Amino acid sequence: MDRRQPRQDRQVLMIPYGRQDVSQDDIDAVTEVLRSDFLTQGPAVPRFEAAICAATGAKHAVASNSATSSLHVACLALGLGPGDILWTVPNTFVASANVGLYCGATVDFVDTTPDTYVMDADALEAKLTAAATAGKLPKIIIPVHFAGQSCDMNRVAAMARSYGVKIIEDASHAIGARYLNQPIGDCAHSDICVFSFHPVKIVTTAEGGCATTQDDELAYRMGLFRSHGITRDADRMTMDAPGGWYYEQLELGLNYRMTEMQAALGVSQMKRLDDFVARRNELARRYDDILSDLPLTRPAQNPDAYSSYHLYPIQVENRARVFKALRDNGIGVNVHYIPVHLQPYYRNLGFRPGDFPQAESYYDHAISIPLYAGLTDADQDTVVAALKRSI
Repeated sequence: MDRRQPRQDRQVLMIPYGRQDVSQDDIDAVTEVLRSDFLTQGPAVPRFEAAICAATGAKHAVASNSATSSLHVACLALGLGPGDILWTVPNTFVASANVGLYCGATVDFVDTTPDTYVMDADALEAKLTAAATAGKLPKIIIPVHFAGQSCDMNRVAAMARSYGVKIIEDASHAIGARYLNQPIGDCAHSDICVFSFHPVKIVTTAEGGCATTQDDELAYRMGLFRSHGITRDADRMTMDAPGGWYYEQLELGLNYRMTEMQAALGVSQMKRLDDFVARRNELARRYDDILSDLPLTRPAQNPDAYSSYHLYPIQVENRARVFKALRDNGIGVNVHYIPVHLQPYYRNLGFRPGDFPQAESYYDHAISIPLYAGLTDADQDTVVAALKRSI
């Protein structure tokens, strides 16, 4: 048997739910770094951070090797630790919750809205009121801008500030999105905002993340935790440096640095951010029109937000049957997300089915259908035709 040939029983997905769009300019940018003197800790990472600042209006951007790493250093910079509490939503990737556990904190969840699948401001208000009475307020809240759409950050921020709670926006899906006509990442409603640059996201660095902030000290602390907790800044050292070789470890940090190759790819990709987001919105509007007569639920949109449309999640009856039929037809659908509190690890912490009914109800019917900047109208028509047959 020729092992280079695909097995006949192996599923071949012709149209994935998401994929990167890598141009020759992107390849040239990475190749240029490979021929340079720096593969890590060189000039490309600061250039990428500057591009993020320019796109978001943030004063500082701290790049890392993943969005999970960025969320972790954001929590560390805000002083999250044992005895503290972090809240996020069940409808997210597990990293949004796990970072609280990495810091030794307790994690809990706030249920989601039934139509946009993001943190429900009413549920947050009720939970904050009860927590204040019980003396168990969270130190940090992480609202998640699911599928590229902002939460109701005006209300979330106002409530959090009234209780002295810090906010980290998990905007892993939302680079290029806007809220109240301002770019996500400007931290107008948060202390820190985090982006992801995984290949299926809006722009990619292969793997990578970035945290933005307007706060000088938070930016410094995130940079410190990103690189072993070590500084060479004489103004931050505890003693005079005996020579140019000297450095000090001030915190128990980690190695979360982004490479120069990743950053160079990111700089090149960021030049097409607006085009990527515009195309995703065009495809989403086309889905809205074509799917309007089918017995399914399309994603609602917050009128105060402009989504970057990382995902186009629909809800259908008989999800397992529809999912299998689409996969069998080469349509690489996926499900985002299995509610975090239903994962075995979190069940062992005491969470149970029924704890967050809106997130669970959404999950029971959810399918993410293909959406990415390189998706053609013909590809989209193929997806819709297969979806019609499956329903």
